[in-house]
Amino acid sequence: MLDTVLAVVNGLLLAGTALLVLPALLLLVQIVLALRQPPPLPAQPRPARIAVLIPAHNEGHGVRATIMQTLSQLGPDDRVLVVADNCNDDTAAQARLVGAEVVERHDAERRGKGYALDFGVRHLEMLAEHEGHSPDVVLVLDADCVLSPGLIPRVAGLAQAHGRPVQASYLMHAPTPGLKARVAEFAMRVKNLARSRGMFRLGLPCQLLGTGMAFPWAVALRAPLASGHLAEDMQLGVRLARDGTPPLFCEDVLVTSVFAASQEGERSQRTRWEHGHLSLLVGEGPKLLWEALRRGRFAQAMLVMDMLVPPLALLAGLLVVATLAQAIWALLTGWVAGLVLALLGVAALLVAIVGARHRFAAELIGLGELLKAPVYVLAKLPIYLSFVVRRQTEWVRTKRDH
Repeated sequence: MLDTVLAVVNGLLLAGTALLVLPALLLLVQIVLALRQPPPLPAQPRPARIAVLIPAHNEGHGVRATIMQTLSQLGPDDRVLVVADNCNDDTAAQARLVGAEVVERHDAERRGKGYALDFGVRHLEMLAEHEGHSPDVVLVLDADCVLSPGLIPRVAGLAQAHGRPVQASYLMHAPTPGLKARVAEFAMRVKNLARSRGMFRLGLPCQLLGTGMAFPWAVALRAPLASGHLAEDMQLGVRLARDGTPPLFCEDVLVTSVFAASQEGERSQRTRWEHGHLSLLVGEGPKLLWEALRRGRFAQAMLVMDMLVPPLALLAGLLVVATLAQAIWALLTGWVAGLVLALLGVAALLVAIVGARHRFAAELIGLGELLKAPVYVLAKLPIYLSFVVRRQTEWVRTKRDH
């Protein structure tokens, strides 16, 4: 009887540890592949008509700069449509001042970027029926981002040529020089650049990142955009892959923005991202993975697996806890298989983090500073605990300092 109980406990501990080790191994594979930059995708002709869609909630302070950058990359048959979404400031007026078309949306019940995007696409569809022609590509930009030269024609041309969404590189910069801010910037480089490049090197789709996204018109029309999910971009990318149009990563053009500078804004921004990701991970991830495996869709399954990689700080913390638990169990019972597996996961994560730092953030964060990363993990514990006891489910705009 005791042997049976021990066997069951061993099996459960091994399975739980494996659920943490697999994401660490996937991360390691992505980072190793990303160490070498792939050749860029072949250039494609510029689409005849591009519609740039900018969802904006109370962005009157900064939307003009983004619109002016956008207009500088557009032709005479292109358009910029700003969706002033549930605004109580002068976003709409500021956007019109610099030549953007504006449509205002007011719906206190259906809040979030996904609903604004869907509203904008339906408005473009109405305009297409009235004007007799539709855009070839719809490109989504945040209202507070900076574009690299040629970004719009580049990703729009690729989207039209490949018939699938295209995601430009998207990075965020730390507004302050402190270690915490630089660790956050490093984590963003790992998630948005290194891992996306690794997936590209494998010939696999990437996650959608919320801005710098181009959709062929037919894909935009049928995309399940209307969502109030906190991680609506990640959710959308996986669903589009399921529907046969997986996103394609284009690294050679870049869109950037800045993390919130205030402590309150940073906490709000981080909570929205982390809770949104974790909600997808536990809510939709297992079902989507099983569906992809059952249908034999390898690329879709790998994209879901990428989505199932927890945030770096959480993954590191869970692996440490699992290793300590396995070490105690090994001392009590002499069973070491679980401990060996946990140590493998820790080693994979450490090698991945050091490799990513060397390739993508050597100028940003020193090796010695990485030793202080556990402090960053501990600082994020309240966010993860609040996911369990008081999960954020409604979209809240990040408060910024201006």
